[in-house]
Amino acid sequence: MDDIQSVIQTLIDDKLLSNSRFVEHYIAYRRNRGYGPLHIRSELISRGINKEMIEKHLFINDNVWLELIKEVWVKRFKNQIPIDFKARMQQMRYLQQRGFTQEQIESVVPNIRTL
Repeated sequence: MDDIQSVIQTLIDDKLLSNSRFVEHYIAYRRNRGYGPLHIRSELISRGINKEMIEKHLFINDNVWLELIKEVWVKRFKNQIPIDFKARMQQMRYLQQRGFTQEQIESVVPNIRTL
């Protein structure tokens, strides 16, 4: 048991085992899979990562998320502008389930009134 603790401590000291690096890589991995910041935050919390560390690495209001949500919307809906309220809500729900904020969703899904 002491040997295991010694090896773990050595890995931590050599910065080969780090929660901070895990969080950075996990955020990049899930972002590349098309998930938004709220979904990623929830997953990290469920994995036992403290909220301070998550907020240190996950910038919810970063413009990167606006670029990503546009890519996700185009990939899923093929640039189809919703023709009615039901279609718009379907698109918004999809993006919400992917973990994007309301502001991010409204920035990409066209509003019916403006059509």
